[in-house]
Amino acid sequence: MRSLLFVAPVLISTAVLAQTEGDNVFGTDQILQVDVAFYSDGFWNELLTEYEGEQNYIPAGITITSLDGVAQLDSVGIRLKGNSSMNHPGEKKPFKVDFNRFISGQAYDLLKKLNFNNGFKDPTFVREKIFYDVCAEAGILAPRANFAEVTFNGEPWGFYTVVEQIDDQFLDRSIGNDDGMLFKAGSNFGQGSDEASLVYQGPSQADYGDAYELKMNDLGDWSDFIEFIEFINNASDADFESLIGTHLDLQPYLRSAALDNLFANLDSYTLSARNYYLYQNTTLGLWQWIKWDCNETFGSYAMGVPGSMTELDLGFDGGNFDRPLLQRMLANEALRGAYDAELCALREAYFNSDYLEPRLDALKALIQASVTDDDNKMYSNADFNANFDSDLGGGGPGGGGGPGGSLYGLKPFVADRTAFLDTQLDCSAVQVPLVESAALMLYPNPVSNLLFLEFGANPSDKSIQIFSATGQLAWEQRSITGTVQLDVSAWPVGVYFAVIQGESSLRSQRFVKE
Repeated sequence: MRSLLFVAPVLISTAVLAQTEGDNVFGTDQILQVDVAFYSDGFWNELLTEYEGEQNYIPAGITITSLDGVAQLDSVGIRLKGNSSMNHPGEKKPFKVDFNRFISGQAYDLLKKLNFNNGFKDPTFVREKIFYDVCAEAGILAPRANFAEVTFNGEPWGFYTVVEQIDDQFLDRSIGNDDGMLFKAGSNFGQGSDEASLVYQGPSQADYGDAYELKMNDLGDWSDFIEFIEFINNASDADFESLIGTHLDLQPYLRSAALDNLFANLDSYTLSARNYYLYQNTTLGLWQWIKWDCNETFGSYAMGVPGSMTELDLGFDGGNFDRPLLQRMLANEALRGAYDAELCALREAYFNSDYLEPRLDALKALIQASVTDDDNKMYSNADFNANFDSDLGGGGPGGGGGPGGSLYGLKPFVADRTAFLDTQLDCSAVQVPLVESAALMLYPNPVSNLLFLEFGANPSDKSIQIFSATGQLAWEQRSITGTVQLDVSAWPVGVYFAVIQGESSLRSQRFVKE
């Protein structure tokens, strides 16, 4: 494969790279101090009443202390949130903060909302955080996460994971497009029309309202979404293979699905048919997959799947449940080849003990004192310490996904899962059939010095442009094949988008310059 070296990147003015929303909250691993001051002594009953009813926010003041300093805001909105995580014992429930609910335009670190998750079914408190961190480094669309110690009216309430809201700010930061339709998969359990399985239920919007929630779109028009679902279910095998990349941002979806499999993240589309968003990117004309609510990674959610999660079949597609998008992908030789390639790439770069164990150790050291001080947590201090290195028998009070309901130890899970993968898939021999929408691979991400752009064959109708997050052109080239090494060491830090233009398609990939 011929390599070309470009050593003269276009310089971009640092003036265009303004602060990104949430950089102070999520840019550095830290523990925020969040002190909520409700205006009513009966705040807890109000929160519970609203959760069971209209889910309105109740007002409170809030003080947030971070590495960036102290911020005090009046009249923010607070409400309880979540489904199974509301089963956390005691009053340590997950909640959401809306900074501009009662004061228009009010924000914290330029953010409108933040989510606070309570560590349900996770003795280590890091399953969600480490998974989202890997997503960010692998270029998979997912929220950012950090940690917080929380008090309510001066009373210690617990140690929480702070998670970014999926909204227009997230979309603008992640993909540079925020004027399309954003659908959230519902949180229904069970089967049938109430689950977000992407099974076609007919042309009527009314048949989808129980399974999906339209979060963003002024017109409220579901027709494109329903047409996408119809294509997934009813396209011929040949059309599905050749045209799925004109409907769905394909390579990022395959990478996202592969990461779910490696981490045995089954409380997702794969098994529970929940915990994802679909966004219609109006620039690309493609649907994009966004992860959500990933607290039960490392095999913590099994829902009747037999056997050890460390030996979950690499092609597990939901089994007896209807999951037509994933099932048709994995049943197609070309798409399965591309999926296997993503498994191998993720295993090599991120899902291995050399990469994950130091990060797990660093997170444990960061949060250990805060977890120890949390008297309202679901598990004991001994469980916290043990579950990094060994299984927690019986899963503790929340149950688990392992044999007998045990919760897998994080480090042995990674070691055992990678060992299983290596017996099932010879990554040195994986051949990926050319899939049109996978015409560009970009790595590493984030990047500091050399960015590698790997192009498919037949470049005559292809061009590549790289833009800053504000739309300024940084670099472009036409009719490229092979692998390009692009020196970006002098580029300002920030978010960039590589846009590849074909004769009848347009797609982009986001990357971060450190």
